[in-house]
Amino acid sequence: MRGAKLMVSMSLLAACVIAACSKPEPPEKERPPEPKAASEPRHTELRDAIQAPIDKAKSVEKTTLDAAEQQRAEIDAQTGG
Repeated sequence: MRGAKLMVSMSLLAACVIAACSKPEPPEKERPPEPKAASEPRHTELRDAIQAPIDKAKSVEKTTLDAAEQQRAEIDAQTGG
């Protein structure tokens, strides 16, 4: 009886060793994460820092063009043209 238990124990031990030494299965392919920019707009500090001078330049351009138009109108009024 003792010999039979020993054989069963040895067989289980051999099965565990063989299973531990087998080639591992390749990992499942992961789905790439969805880009967040497409799902929700995000304001970042970097984008705000880049956009601020552009917005400022646009407002200065409008002010300059308005001042130039006013100056042309004044010149035309003074010269009668």
